[in-house]
Parts: sequence; structure tokens; C-alpha cells
Amino acid sequence: MRLLLPAVLCCAFLTWSAAPTGPAAPTAPPPAPTTSFGAPLAPPEVARPFTPPASEYGPGHRGVDLAATAGAPVLAAGAGLVRYAGRMVDRDVVSIEHPGGLRTTYEPVAPLVAVGDRVARGQPIGSLEPGHPGCPAAPQRACLHWGARRDAEYLDPLRLISGGRVRLLPW
Repeated sequence: MRLLLPAVLCCAFLTWSAAPTGPAAPTAPPPAPTTSFGAPLAPPEVARPFTPPASEYGPGHRGVDLAATAGAPVLAAGAGLVRYAGRMVDRDVVSIEHPGGLRTTYEPVAPLVAVGDRVARGQPIGSLEPGHPGCPAAPQRACLHWGARRDAEYLDPLRLISGGRVRLLPW
């Protein structure tokens, strides 16, 4: 009995090691990273970055300002449902609710959509209007203030299109 176990193990090893090994099957390249969001302006030119507030009511910049020419088409960053499209205080705003509780806002935008419309990623939702307060690109260009939030938490909308990759910048 003692000799039987080593003999079985030895035969199993020899059978396994003698199995033919042909050329390795070609492997497909890994799929390219995809995101369900795209930039609302093409190309996105950041004029003022997202600066989260230190506290809920503290100062900060709760979105990004993207520079473009007034009249440029503004695109839905992702598929969703238009929750607001119209005048709010002193500017025109479009707000889109996306799956998962995310909401994006676009201002100042002359809307082409109405409340209740379903939009697809990249669909024109309006045109950029001049007059965004604090736009560092003014007066030659206009700024789209693009915001994103989930519930009460404001998020950096650029993370939606960058996939959250970390990029190291030179000193």
C-alpha cells in the first residue's frame, strides 16, 4: 500500500508533464476603458476647475467652467431624464437626472429640451449663452458651468469623463 501511492503520484506527474503543449492561443487585447459619460462641449477646455467646499455651506466652486464660443452646442454628458429646462433666477439652466441618482446641470444654456424629455449621451440639449459670472475666459469667450451631484454631495464632473484615472503632473 505504501508503494502504491507514490507510484500513482509519479504516473500522474509524468502524464501531466508529457501532455502536448502547442502554441499559446492568441489572447485578445484588454477592452478599452469605457465610460457612460462624455464632455458637454467638444473639446472640453477647463477655464476654472472644481473646488469642493470644506463644509456643506462653505465657499467653493461646485462644478467646472468650460470655455467655448457663445452659441456653441451643449451636449448631454450622459443618458437621462430632463428634470429642469428654463430660467432660474437670472440665467437659463438644464438639469438631467441619470441612472444611479446622479444629476448634472448646465448653465447658462438656451434649452432645446423640455422637462420630461429623455436624452442620450451626446445629444444637443441647448446652446451656450454668454454671461456666466466669474468666467475667466470672458469677454472674448463664454463659459459653461457644468455641475454634478449625487444627493446633496457635489462631485467633480470631470471625473465622469476621465474614468477617475490619476495623472501625475510635473513639478
